[in-house]
Amino acid sequence: MFGALGEKIQTLFAGLAGKKILTEDNVSDAVRQIRLALLDADVNYTVVGNFIKRVKEKAMGDAVLKSVSPGQQFTKLVHDELIDLMGTVETPLDLNGKLSVVMLCGLQGSGKTTTCAKLAAYIGKTEKHKKVLLAACDLQRPAAVEQLRKLGKEIDVPVFTLEGETRPIRVATEAMAKAKAEGFDVLIVDTAGRLHIDEELMEELAAMKKLLAPRETLFVANATTGQDAVRTAAEFDLKVQISGTILTMLDGNARAGAAISIREVTQKPLKFEGVGEKIADFQIFNPRSMADRILGMGDVINLVKKAKEHFDEKQEADLEKKLRKASFTYDDFLKQMGMVKKMGSLKGILKMLPGMGALGDFEFSDKEFSKIEAIILSMTPKERLEREELSHNRRKRVAKGSGTSVDDVNRMAKNFQRMKQLFKNMPDMKGLKKQFEGNKWH
Repeated sequence: MFGALGEKIQTLFAGLAGKKILTEDNVSDAVRQIRLALLDADVNYTVVGNFIKRVKEKAMGDAVLKSVSPGQQFTKLVHDELIDLMGTVETPLDLNGKLSVVMLCGLQGSGKTTTCAKLAAYIGKTEKHKKVLLAACDLQRPAAVEQLRKLGKEIDVPVFTLEGETRPIRVATEAMAKAKAEGFDVLIVDTAGRLHIDEELMEELAAMKKLLAPRETLFVANATTGQDAVRTAAEFDLKVQISGTILTMLDGNARAGAAISIREVTQKPLKFEGVGEKIADFQIFNPRSMADRILGMGDVINLVKKAKEHFDEKQEADLEKKLRKASFTYDDFLKQMGMVKKMGSLKGILKMLPGMGALGDFEFSDKEFSKIEAIILSMTPKERLEREELSHNRRKRVAKGSGTSVDDVNRMAKNFQRMKQLFKNMPDMKGLKKQFEGNKWH
């Protein structure tokens, strides 16, 4: 998502890194370039102005101008200001109380219904003792009720619907009664959207909020709409007083404007982000993680979280030891593939490591996994342990046995060797963990 913005800022930082001192002139030039990059990324004009003003004031201070490494100090300054802009810390859901109601609102096309299911799954994973009920109150879009019903079935969360009902307020009333009667802890309410803001929509949402008295009223913003999402968020906040924002479609080609701007404009926290189409592609919003991604520094915070979910300490230590010694074999790769699949795509995971965003033609897509598995299983035990070289004749045999081509085998072997080298040179995971747990920036 942040490719173009990140590249521009990284180029700027690289230029400053070679300077022994920073002057008013090169600071002014650097700030001007950051301003243009942010505006090009569709960041709100006022937000950019305030951000640049703060950066320039601090950059002209003695701490930066007289620093031994002024380029690094300037980079850290921009990084820290981005974190402040987006809220500094994670802001968890407020789920205190006998029944916590979470109401989602937003325009049509923002991904509201899917986000309801993602949020329910997230609560089920992180708050295992809480019973969640979904309420299908979006009666504006014909397919919304059925969509939520299917998603609820997929994640094993009950969905309350009223067949034939046309009044959302009635569905909400009955859903609340069911949640209370059956001891649910959380009620997530999907509400209607429109193609644009109108009085009817806002009146409906205001009535719904008065009835439900939700602990959280979350605005769902499609990040691909840039400044439009920011303006809409401000309007929703004015009319229904949102408690926070969920950013969706952050895996797309959006220009980052909404991610950077919404919190500053609404003064309400960014709570979650949707980073893919799958239900599991949903995580709590972390300002430090987002600043890292914007500046092309990887995403150590969410990488460590994923690793903690899917790897135990011994597995992680054994794997890292093998990677460091370059003794990681095809057999090891085969064993790890299943675990890596649970974490997401391998290419996506590698991009979360600092300095590994530019992987070029590195080919390890999700579709490639089954092909790679077939190729490795067609090797002899010695070939899998790299004790026998994969000669051309051996590659022809492996290709035939796996139902693939020699080109496929060659590509897999080439990528495997590149991956070993990447992992051998990657930052120490223990160091990354300390950085994450200490919440520090280096």
